[in-house]
Amino acid sequence: MTVTAGQPAPDFSLADDTGATVHLADLRGRRVVLYFYPKDDTPGCTRQACALRDDWTEIEATGARVYGVSPDTVESHAEFRAKFHLPFPLLADPDRGTLESYGFWGERPDGRVGVIRSTVLIGEDGTIERVWSPVDPDAHLGIIREALAA
Repeated sequence: MTVTAGQPAPDFSLADDTGATVHLADLRGRRVVLYFYPKDDTPGCTRQACALRDDWTEIEATGARVYGVSPDTVESHAEFRAKFHLPFPLLADPDRGTLESYGFWGERPDGRVGVIRSTVLIGEDGTIERVWSPVDPDAHLGIIREALAA
């Protein structure tokens, strides 16, 4: 079942692209954008990540933290982040536990099973403010920008 606005965000502890562990509980007091994407260094995922990178000054000014989440490994994330100079961490979820707890692993719009490209905005209190699923990678920046401005 997919998460919905108004409910507490499912907690997680995931390794980032440096191997450090990120705990959602440690991010309380800040808004958090979690964007779930299928695979590092693929066309749609790269466009999505680079759009966030290119608008980073505006996003950072809101005080929100941004994390990309996919089932790729820490090593894959490190290479992807370095290759495209991404200013935000990428979280590895190879066992898909977080993807499943948020409801973003399953049948995709193309009929295949995998990551359902989605984004969640979590409020400072740990409650989900907004959910977008599925997300068009080319429209992703606009929805995040609009939500963070609200």
